[in-house]
Amino acid sequence: MTTILVGGVGKADVARRLEEVGGFDVVVTNDMDAATRLMAGQADYYVGTCHTGAGGSLGVLVGLLGAARCFTFGRGQATAADAEAALAEGRVAFGFSIDQADQVVPILAGAISERRRNG
Repeated sequence: MTTILVGGVGKADVARRLEEVGGFDVVVTNDMDAATRLMAGQADYYVGTCHTGAGGSLGVLVGLLGAARCFTFGRGQATAADAEAALAEGRVAFGFSIDQADQVVPILAGAISERRRNG
């Protein structure tokens, strides 16, 4: 099963939304623990939230994993194409503003599920 680590200011809400989608092992954590788990291969993805969507949700992850493995949805309209492209590029840590959770979570969860189905 795909393990998604969830952190940031809206971690409880995002975790609940991911659990409602189903099909994932969702673990609420913090950004430092998430980076460590991802580097050790103990999880598949990290989803972090902040108040602005400008990158605070991924600060530690960018520092430890590198920018090439992280993706922020920023303040624009999130699309499935954005999520699919980020996954295809090997990104494993995703960030967005907490007020975008209702938009981003289903898009990202769908892209992760599709990628898992198609190997």
